[in-house]
Amino acid sequence: MPRLKSAIKRVKIYERNRLRNLSYKTQIKTVMKKLFNLVSQKDEKSANAYACKAFAIIDKSVIKGIIHKHNGAHKKSRISKWLKSLEPTASQSKS
Repeated sequence: MPRLKSAIKRVKIYERNRLRNLSYKTQIKTVMKKLFNLVSQKDEKSANAYACKAFAIIDKSVIKGIIHKHNGAHKKSRISKWLKSLEPTASQSKS
C-alpha cells in the first residue's frame, strides 16, 4: 500500500476512473449485443435506430479517452457491416 499522501490520492483517483470507465465499457458491450440480436432477427428498422444510439455511445467513449479511437472505429465498422447484411443485395432485388 502507498505511504505518501500523493500516492494515496492517486490510488483513489485510479479507482474512481476505473469504475467510471467500467460503466462506459459495459454500456458499449450491452448495446453491441442488443444490436447483434436485432440484426440476427432481421429487424432492419429497429436495428438502424439502435445503431445511431450505439454510434453515439462509442463516440462519447472515444472522446473521453475510455477506449482508443481505433477500437471505436473497429466497433463502428463492425456495426456497419451488420447493418449492410440486412440490406437486400442487387441479385435479390432483380429476382
